[in-house]
Amino acid sequence: MDIQRLLTSLSLKIIIQFVLAIVAITALIIWNYDFIDRFYFQNQQTKTGILINSTIIGLLVFGLLNILFHLIRYKREEQAIATFVNNIESFKPDLTEDLPERSIITKRYSTMKSIQSANGEINHSALAAMLTADESTHFGLIKFINNILILTGVFGTIVSLSIALLGASDLIDSAAGSLGGMGLVIHGMSTALSTTITAILSYVLFGYFYTRLNDVQTHLLSGVEHLTSVYLLPQMVKTTEDVAYEMDGLVKSVHEVTNNLKLTQEIYHASARALQESIATNQQQAELLQKDMIEIKALLREGFRLPKAAEPVDQEIS
Repeated sequence: MDIQRLLTSLSLKIIIQFVLAIVAITALIIWNYDFIDRFYFQNQQTKTGILINSTIIGLLVFGLLNILFHLIRYKREEQAIATFVNNIESFKPDLTEDLPERSIITKRYSTMKSIQSANGEINHSALAAMLTADESTHFGLIKFINNILILTGVFGTIVSLSIALLGASDLIDSAAGSLGGMGLVIHGMSTALSTTITAILSYVLFGYFYTRLNDVQTHLLSGVEHLTSVYLLPQMVKTTEDVAYEMDGLVKSVHEVTNNLKLTQEIYHASARALQESIATNQQQAELLQKDMIEIKALLREGFRLPKAAEPVDQEIS
């Protein structure tokens, strides 16, 4: 997946389809209102068909509203991902700037930062699995409606056939052969057909948008994992190659420091040797100077006819 596909708002396309579908269904209902009124409402001996069909339509509307809610939520999440990528490419110091605190990408970034601060290992597979599991919990009610929607039609058919059987029983029991039992049979068969048709059409409509919602979720989660792999992991996770490269640089630095230390030791050794030679030379010069002073003193005494120094002094000087 490239960046352009990552920033594509698939949820917006599905929302547009959702609105167009609602408009088309409303137009069809208005256009065929007379037929729908006769088929569902007129000449109904019981309210069973109206009750069951209303229940099916109610489940459909409630489920579609839930799907629309999640589509809008995923649209906001896609916008958050686009903003996050823009912050990265703009080199902003705070990558979560202008992002909702409860968005998926903000939570992912905060989690990875927390793990990095604790010097822990960032397991991308574990993070992806946790995110998928967390998102799947939001679809519990939608999955339930998708599973039972077609069963409501079956339930309506069974109830309607039971009513038809009651009408047939009344027809058989009636010695006069009244039309009341026959009307109940026809009513039961009509109700069975109407509930089955309503359930099938509702299931098809709901199933389509439920499938598209799963597509939007897959697109969003893949975008989050793609962003994590391309942008976040290289900044926070050190691979074996990175460690080896840094270790190689460290070894080179240690080798360079060792060479410098060895050179310094040689300089110190040469300086110590030069100092020792300088001390020896100074000592020799001091001895020569002492001998010269003794000779000068002797010449001065002889030239000025001075008495010789006391014997202890001479011995000490000599």
